[in-house]
Amino acid sequence: MTQLTGNERAKYVQNMFTQIAARYDVMNRLMTGGQDIRWRKRVIELARLDNSASLLDLGTGTGDLAREALSVFPQSQVVAADFTFEMMRVGQKTSPLNFSTADALRLPFGDSSFNAVVSGFLMRNVIDLQKALEEQYRILKDGGCVVILDTTRPKKNLLSPFIWLHMHLIIPTLGGLLTGARDAYRYLPETTEGFVTAEEMSSRMAQAGFKQIGFQRLMFGTIAIHWGEK
Repeated sequence: MTQLTGNERAKYVQNMFTQIAARYDVMNRLMTGGQDIRWRKRVIELARLDNSASLLDLGTGTGDLAREALSVFPQSQVVAADFTFEMMRVGQKTSPLNFSTADALRLPFGDSSFNAVVSGFLMRNVIDLQKALEEQYRILKDGGCVVILDTTRPKKNLLSPFIWLHMHLIIPTLGGLLTGARDAYRYLPETTEGFVTAEEMSSRMAQAGFKQIGFQRLMFGTIAIHWGEK
């Protein structure tokens, strides 16, 4: 699938997430040993919200980040946006959120609309990373924060063989058993290894206009949280 580009890739990604939506959250917990819950809490901490803030959870999936934000700041204005309807439909069964259908490259929001934009495992899926960053910058208010949780290309180290086995054998096997969609869980290691490094993501964010950029690597260097300010 890594050879797909443009609209063909976008359609593939949308169909893939439609197929695995019902088991998406369960697989996230299994793949990360439950650490993704802690990571999402950290994302909301870094977003610097309060009860008067407005937040966009972009690529929300089933709404995990949006729910975390509302659990801490119940009076905040949270929009949960995704371009895969089935993911949002599954999330709506858990608890109602302000869901919105949105393409990360053409966001249906005005300039300076939000105090913060967060995303979880979105950016490696977009077909134009720079455009997606520029759109997030556009809709942020001055002084607003962007926080990005995603996979990142790991550096070579002594654990590299074990990381490779986890990503190329364990994850596709579990994904196939739980969802019947083994190919979808081959997509994860392919896109992780083909995605930008944490340093490259920081550089891309700077090109989009963000300041005060930082990042933290997690899970043996395969995950990173990036943050920046408009």
